[in-house]
Amino acid sequence: MRYTYDYLVIGSGIAGMSFALKVAEKGARVALVCKTTLDEANTALAQGGVASVTDLSVDDFEKHIHDTMVAGDWLSDPKAVEKVVREAPAQIRQLLEWGVDFDRREDGSFDLHREGGHSEFRILHHADNTGFEIQESLIKAVKGSSNIDVYENHFAIEIITQHHLGKIVNRRTPDITCYGAYVLDIARGEVDTFLAKITVMATGGVGAVYQTTTNPLVATGDGIAMVYRAKGTVADMEFIQFHPTALFHPGDRPSFLITEAMRGYGAVLRNLKGEEFMHKYDPRLSLAPRDIVARAIDSEMKLHGDDHVYLDVTHKDPEETRRHFPNIYRKCLSLGIDITKDYIPVAPAAHYLCGGIRVDLNGESSIRRLYALGECSCTGLHGGNRLASNSLIEAVVYADAAASHASAELPGLSLREDVPDWNDEGTSHNEEMVLITQSIREVNQIMGTYVGIVRSNLRLDRAWNRLDILYEETERLFKCSKASRQICELRNIINVGYLIMRQAKERRESRGLHYTIDYPPVKREE
Repeated sequence: MRYTYDYLVIGSGIAGMSFALKVAEKGARVALVCKTTLDEANTALAQGGVASVTDLSVDDFEKHIHDTMVAGDWLSDPKAVEKVVREAPAQIRQLLEWGVDFDRREDGSFDLHREGGHSEFRILHHADNTGFEIQESLIKAVKGSSNIDVYENHFAIEIITQHHLGKIVNRRTPDITCYGAYVLDIARGEVDTFLAKITVMATGGVGAVYQTTTNPLVATGDGIAMVYRAKGTVADMEFIQFHPTALFHPGDRPSFLITEAMRGYGAVLRNLKGEEFMHKYDPRLSLAPRDIVARAIDSEMKLHGDDHVYLDVTHKDPEETRRHFPNIYRKCLSLGIDITKDYIPVAPAAHYLCGGIRVDLNGESSIRRLYALGECSCTGLHGGNRLASNSLIEAVVYADAAASHASAELPGLSLREDVPDWNDEGTSHNEEMVLITQSIREVNQIMGTYVGIVRSNLRLDRAWNRLDILYEETERLFKCSKASRQICELRNIINVGYLIMRQAKERRESRGLHYTIDYPPVKREE
C-alpha cells in the first residue's frame, strides 16, 4: 500500500508527539508511526522530571547553562545549551496547556526537585513518574487531533532517498534527500510505502543494544541505523550514559529505574558492608554527575567482587519518602524491600544516548527534508554527558524549533511520486528465529563486556572483531528473508554497536561518559 502525507513522524515519545501536535495545529496532515503502541516509549519511563529555570528568586539561566556545560565535560555546543535553557520556560507552559500536571506546593508554586549536577532546585516533576504523566497527556492530545493518523504496530525499515531511485549515494553526495520511508505493517507482514514532504525521526535511544538497560526493549536504535545506512551524519555515539542506580533484580529486562531525584532527596550510596564510599571519588558525594557516580559504583563492585551496591534512604521520614516516590516504594515492596527500612540494591544500567543523528539548531539532519528529535538526535546539548532531566526539555524545545522551520519549508515542497515499492522478490519467510534471538544475545554480551562503563583499546578491538562476524551473517540473512521486526531490529543493533565502537576508538581521550584505561582523564578547569 502507498500513503501520502505532509509529514511522516517515526516514533511516539515526547519528541515525536509534540512535533506532530504543533504541525497538525497548522492544518498539516501527519502520519505518526510507532512500532508497538503509543504508550511504549522511553518517555513513559522517565521518572525524574523536566529541568527548567522557573524560580527566579534563587535560579537563573546562566546557572543552568553552566551546570549543563560542566556535566557535558565542556564538549556541549554553547548555542544548543543556550537555546534549550532559555526556551525551556515557554515549552513548560506548552506542556501545561496540553494537560501535563506537575506537582505543586500548597502555595501553588512548582514543587521543584534537585538532581545530580544541578546547582539549584529546578526539576519539575509529577511524583516519581513524570514521563508517564507527560506521555499520557500527549497521547490524549494526539488522539483528539483530526489531522494526525496514528499507525501502531508499524515498523520503519528504511528511509527513502535517491538510492531507491537507482542513483548512487555516498557520504560525499551533496543534498541527499529523504522522500519518506518503507514501513512494515507487522499484522499483515507487508511493507508499505509512506511518502512525505518532510520526515521526522523520533525513534528514541539504543539501550536494548545492552543486556542490562532501563530502556524499553523497543529502544534498538532504529532511526540512527536507518540514517547511517542512508549516509547521514551520526555523531558522539561513544557517549552512552549508564544510570548509576537501576534496581538490581536479576532477570528483569528492562531494569527498573531508581530515579536520581532520590539521591537529590538525600539517599546515600553504600557498599555491601554498609559503608559510604562516594567521598573517595568526588567531593559532591552522591550528587556528583552520573558518569562519575556510575564509575564509582562500577569501581566498588569490582574492588569487592560484588554485583551491586546499596542506596540508603532509611534515614529520611518514611511518610515523606512514600509520598515523593510512590511507584518506587510499591515496586520495591513487591520484591520484599521496604525502602523506608531496607537498603535498595542497585547497579548501573545503560540508560541514555548523548549522541545520535547530527542536527542543527532547527533539528534538521544532514539529509534534506529529514529532521531528528529526542534521544535519537545529537543536538550538541549533552556533549560528553547529559545533565539529569535535560532530555525531556530538549525534546520539546527542538520539536518546537523543527515544527516552525518545517512549516516554513513545507509550501515549497512536493511529494516524490516515482518512488518504487519495496522489493522483496526472492525472499522467504524466516523460519530460523533461534538464529536471530541468539545473535541478539551475542550483541548484548559483546557490548556489555567490552563497551561498557570502562573501556580499553583491547576491549574495543575484540568487540569489533566479534561484531563483524555477526554483521556479515545478519546481512546475508536479511537479503534472503522477508522483512520482519526481529531481523530488522537485529540489523539495527549491530549497526548501532558498530557506531558506538568506531567512535569510541576514534576518541583518544577519557572524556565525559567515554572512559578508557588507555587515556587517563585530564583535570579540566570549570
